[in-house]
Amino acid sequence: MGGKQLGFGDYEQTTARKRTKREHFLGQMQAVVPWKALIDLIEPYYPKTGSKGGRPPYPLEIMLRIHLMQQWYDLSDPAMEDALIEVPTMRRFAGINLISDRIPDETTILSFRHLLEKHDLGKQIFETVKAHLKANGMAMKQGTIIDATLIAAPSSTKNKKGERDPEMHQTKKGNQWYFGMKVHIGVDKDNGLIHSIETTSANVHDLTPAAELLHGQETMVYADSGYQGIEKREEMKSKAIGFRVAMRPGKRRALPDTPEGRLDDLIETAKLTSAPKVSTHSA
Repeated sequence: MGGKQLGFGDYEQTTARKRTKREHFLGQMQAVVPWKALIDLIEPYYPKTGSKGGRPPYPLEIMLRIHLMQQWYDLSDPAMEDALIEVPTMRRFAGINLISDRIPDETTILSFRHLLEKHDLGKQIFETVKAHLKANGMAMKQGTIIDATLIAAPSSTKNKKGERDPEMHQTKKGNQWYFGMKVHIGVDKDNGLIHSIETTSANVHDLTPAAELLHGQETMVYADSGYQGIEKREEMKSKAIGFRVAMRPGKRRALPDTPEGRLDDLIETAKLTSAPKVSTHSA
């Protein structure tokens, strides 16, 4: 997907002297992802013309590349649209020229994911890419970061059935209520690659699918305070794993200004330092 004229932002990026972590990572993915095999997998189900005489669909390869970036960087549909507008490196990887090409909006990105889900292609794509990464020396290592992300869905009943999606549920995070689903991910600590994905309704506790997020070779698991008590779960007791789970924010703020309290605070800082945020491939 080359030969297109670059926009000013793209030109600035290509002439920059320092290659960012994002550029390095996406360059690796460009080389190792089996693009033709994935396109051949999806193509029989991808629309050839626009609906009701509308605009033609975006090229399949562009949508596939956007979908993979969305998974790798753990981005919501609106955040993925924003990234394509704001980040030349990601736009270039997708094969989009800001000057002459339309950028898929969040609805288009959502529709593509629904197409993959409808035909059970998402899991096949994920497993195919993971197998190729492993074959190219990008295997999972000894540390896994686990995390969960809420994905909001329309709570409106203005659809064909006149009802909410039965697979979506309501949950409260902090003082705010959300309606939708939750994506649970396992991420390699060292290279930032997502190696496990589970989806549930939003009201399912983060701990419930936690065991399914481990690849089995890790010796250490890192998690935020939502995973307190994970080591006591029955499915975790037989695993030779160490757990570094962050202290709840309120409890940490209440640590006393004593040698013991300051030591506990240093330990919490060390946990956060050793387990960076999930989206590690950023510029």
